[in-house]
Amino acid sequence: MSQSTALVTGATGLLGRQVVKAFERANWNVKGTGFSRADGVSVLKVNLEDASNVEKALEHVKPQVVVHCAANRFPDKCDKDPEGTRALNVTATGSLASLCAKRDILLIYISTDYVFPGKPGDAPYDANAEPAPTNMYGQTKLDGEAATLEAYRKAGKQGLGVVLRVPVLYGDAEMPSESAVNVLMDAVWKAQEASADSKTKMDHWALRYPTNTEDVGRVCKDISVKYLETKPADRASLPQILQFSSEDKMTKYEICQHFSDIMGLPIDGIEANTEGNDPNASVQRPYDCHLSTQALKDLGISVETMDFVAWWRWQVKAFRK
Repeated sequence: MSQSTALVTGATGLLGRQVVKAFERANWNVKGTGFSRADGVSVLKVNLEDASNVEKALEHVKPQVVVHCAANRFPDKCDKDPEGTRALNVTATGSLASLCAKRDILLIYISTDYVFPGKPGDAPYDANAEPAPTNMYGQTKLDGEAATLEAYRKAGKQGLGVVLRVPVLYGDAEMPSESAVNVLMDAVWKAQEASADSKTKMDHWALRYPTNTEDVGRVCKDISVKYLETKPADRASLPQILQFSSEDKMTKYEICQHFSDIMGLPIDGIEANTEGNDPNASVQRPYDCHLSTQALKDLGISVETMDFVAWWRWQVKAFRK
C-alpha cells in the first residue's frame, strides 16, 4: 500500500508541531505550512489568505488529509484585530475547505471549546449542543466551522470535512507564551520576586481542561485513518463534528498551585481571583465549556490523555522518589 500524505497548516505552532510528529510516527509523508517561521523545506511558506498560494501547495504536496491548525487563537489579540482574525479564522478556512473538497481531501478543522457559552450547569457539552460564543475568538472559530462544513456540503462530499473542537492546550513549547497554560509556569517564577503589595491576581473562577498537544496530534491521526478507511458511500453517516478533551479540571490558579508543588516554589505572590468576568472587559470568558468526547468513543478512537502533573514533572525534570 502506498504511503499516505498529510499537510498540516500552522505547522510551526504549538499544536501544529505535534500534529506533524504524530503523522510522522505513523509513517505518513508529512508537510507543513507556515508563514513567518517557515523554512521552505519541511514547512512550506504559504499565505493561507491567498487562494492561489494554497492551491499551489495542495498541487505540490497532493495530501489525502489536511489538518488545519493555523488560526488567530488568542482571544485578546482577536479583539485587537477583528478584520485580520476574520480573514484567517473564517475566510481563509472557507477557501481552504473548498479547495480540499474539490480534490477529495479530508480536512480536519481545529476548533475550540469557546464556541459554547459555558454557563454554570451546562457542561459537559455534546458535539451537537447549541453553540453560543461569548467572545469574538469563539465566534470566528464557529464561523470557520460553518464555512468548512458548507464547502463540503456544496461539493457533495460530506464526511470529508470534519471539525475537531479542543480546549486550552499545553505541551512542548518553543516559548511559554505559545500556551495559556505553559505561560503560568513563568507566572510562578515571577511570583518569587513579588512584594506584599505587588501580588499577581490569577483567575480562580473559570474551569479549564488543559489538554496535551501530543494527545491532540494522535487523535488527528486516528481520525484520519478512520475516515479514510471508511468507504466513500458510508462517509456521510460519520459525525462531522468531533470533540476531544482531557478530564483534568482546574482553574488557572489551581494550575499555578500544581506548578508550585512540582517546582517546590511558594506562590504567596499570586492571589486567587474568584470574581469571574469583569462586565466591562471586551473578552468575556466562559465558566465551564467541558467537551464531551462521546462521538470519538463511538468511533472507537481512544480519548486517553496524559496526566497533567506527571507530564509536567517529566518536562521540568522534577522527579521525586
